[in-house]
Amino acid sequence: MTVTPDDARPDDAATSTGQPAESVLVAAESVLEETAPEAESSMRVLDSPRRLLLVHAHPDDETIGNGVTMARYVATGAHVTLVTCTLGEEGEVLVPELAHLAADRDDGLGWHRVGELAAAMEALGVTDHRFLGGAGRYRDSGMMGLPTNDRENSFWQADLEEAAGHLVEIIREVRPQVVVTYDTNGGYGHPDHIQAHRVAMRAVELAAKPVSDDDSPWQVDKVYWNALPESWLRDSLRQLRDSGDSTTFEGMDPDAEELPMVVPDEDVTTVIDAVEHVDAKLAAMRAHATQIAVDGPFFALSNNLGNRVWGTEAYVLAQGIPGPGEDRDSEGRETDLFAGLD
Repeated sequence: MTVTPDDARPDDAATSTGQPAESVLVAAESVLEETAPEAESSMRVLDSPRRLLLVHAHPDDETIGNGVTMARYVATGAHVTLVTCTLGEEGEVLVPELAHLAADRDDGLGWHRVGELAAAMEALGVTDHRFLGGAGRYRDSGMMGLPTNDRENSFWQADLEEAAGHLVEIIREVRPQVVVTYDTNGGYGHPDHIQAHRVAMRAVELAAKPVSDDDSPWQVDKVYWNALPESWLRDSLRQLRDSGDSTTFEGMDPDAEELPMVVPDEDVTTVIDAVEHVDAKLAAMRAHATQIAVDGPFFALSNNLGNRVWGTEAYVLAQGIPGPGEDRDSEGRETDLFAGLD
């Protein structure tokens, strides 16, 4: 799928109340028509012996947290499905000439990010990417505590059972053995990340329970939560400071007693090393141009520490049985999300 921002975004992107305008819903339906899998393609999904489904809150979250993981599994023949819960309407706009797209101006950022996401997925090789309930169904809630959290159509206000029901439909269609999402705090406390966690976990539960004779339940074998090991962040910060970089992640002290966003190393169960797919991940990051500045901290980190900082991604196995010893690294961590399932 390729959707350009001009094709995707109507001029009257939202009403003054924050509710979707009729033209937004029409545009969302158009996007759905382009991305909705046909029966034949759905059967091809099931021909893939490995099927991975990721649930993310906004466009760009998937690339930052799981870019090389997604690229690795696509390259090895797995079917990778990405479900994004909002269009990311409340994000910052880092491109000056696109500043008018901001939520407090033209409110067109979300539809622009539809195009950015499509370009990022092309870079990673992912052909199956969808929006929960359809593009524009749930709106970005903004950071925790902001008035945007209280909008009726914000993802934070979404009915859990309804939102999970949308994901159940996808799970039963794709039948993934593995689902990836955030931890209970959404990684860093963003309301949409927390809600994505809740929706994903509830959907996995509901997908396995038949309600009627017409249901085709599906039991997901393993659920993983994204993780940033504490030692990784501390080591990266120390190397940045030693290299003379005092601005990347300014305010973070590598020797502080507590650091945000991290999990204890001993809680990490799985590490995917896919440094050979770093170029694809960086290309996908560049595609999210309104959110990630080429000269910003993400790329500074890569330049200062080398590609390995982006080539490994960590997880916590939240549900399921860990893989056997032959699928472990020297620290006893799984090296494959599908470990023990083949």
